[in-house]
Amino acid sequence: MPHRTPLPRPTGEGLPITWRADQPDRDASAFLRMLNLATRVRPFDAYSLEDIRELWRLTTLALSHRPELPSVHQHHFEGPGGQLLVRVYKPREDDIPRPAFLWVHGGGFMVGGLDTADSICRNIALEADCITVALSYRLAPEHGLDASREDCLAGLDWVIEHAQELGIDASRLAIGGESAGGNLAAVMAQEARRRELELALQVLVYPATELEESFPSLRENVDGYMITADMLGHIQRTVAGAVSHLDLGSPWLSPRRERNLSGLTPAVVVSAGFDPIRDDGLDYTTRLRKAQVPVQLLHYPGQFHGFLNFDAINGAAADALRRIATALVQAFAGEHPDVTLEMADPASDRSLLGEGRATTLNLWNATDGWRDALLTRVNPRLARVTRWALRPYAATTLPLRRCLQDEASHQAVQTYPASA
Repeated sequence: MPHRTPLPRPTGEGLPITWRADQPDRDASAFLRMLNLATRVRPFDAYSLEDIRELWRLTTLALSHRPELPSVHQHHFEGPGGQLLVRVYKPREDDIPRPAFLWVHGGGFMVGGLDTADSICRNIALEADCITVALSYRLAPEHGLDASREDCLAGLDWVIEHAQELGIDASRLAIGGESAGGNLAAVMAQEARRRELELALQVLVYPATELEESFPSLRENVDGYMITADMLGHIQRTVAGAVSHLDLGSPWLSPRRERNLSGLTPAVVVSAGFDPIRDDGLDYTTRLRKAQVPVQLLHYPGQFHGFLNFDAINGAAADALRRIATALVQAFAGEHPDVTLEMADPASDRSLLGEGRATTLNLWNATDGWRDALLTRVNPRLARVTRWALRPYAATTLPLRRCLQDEASHQAVQTYPASA
């Protein structure tokens, strides 16, 4: 999507004190070093769109934890443009109606799918004891950006219509998404208000709320932090046809352009300091608060765009998933705190030894994850046998991994409202 006129830095109450750390968190640094090396060997624009989609799918599967659940089922239904697929995750097999959380994957509106959302949905279903539903939608450039919005709204309708058979308490329904999915979730929340549909919470993880103009964070973080200028240019060229006939300044595509945000669903917004679209989420946070909409802002000043997908190698991702789950439990109980929490890397050891320890653990976990992901792609049965055969290895190496890993959670400081 083209970014033209620069926008000013967001202002308002409750914004973070530390917008961007002096350097990325240790686990983020270790991952970014590997990623930047890989992109130097083969640039982003050297891949076909299908290659990019498969690479992102495998990367998210390889670098995330996917806990076992008693029930994971897929369902097809007829959407506005054809068959759509949803994946339903249940934390327990019983007849007790549970609240539900609809999750929309990210990927610049052109990549991503149910597999890239799998770890997030599994973790939240388990942590929040809710039924989580991953929604699919039509991607660009094969389809216009309006198609993704239509599909997500159709998915929301389908879940409500089938709530009873899915075991969902439709009176406790939340929505969420990351990046492009955060854009779609924000649009869904605005449409829910228009329909007078009461939702429990909207979870917006580094959401792309502005598709026409750019904030200062784009210039600050455009290279070296997952998303690069080359990547953005490639995305813009790829989806150009999908936006050429659309008004990017309308709230339908850029939800921050909605003039009246009062009465919207309370929100959780997750932001990252080294994210090119960090300011999109921070600006939307201030706009919601000005409209008297409670927002729980979870800010990670040492993290990058997309970090939530990598909880197998990134402590902040595991921390954010737990905090999102906690916020859902609160929302399902009718509690909506209006706070800003800033999460810092708990370790102060940025020496060569400390960085080396983080890199070693990162490589170790990534190697195991990639082995499983690639084996599953080639032969799922072989992958299961290999995991079983390697159980003794995993058990004997666990003490060493724990020694390398700092078990402390990210340290949270409440900066709004100011602590007494």
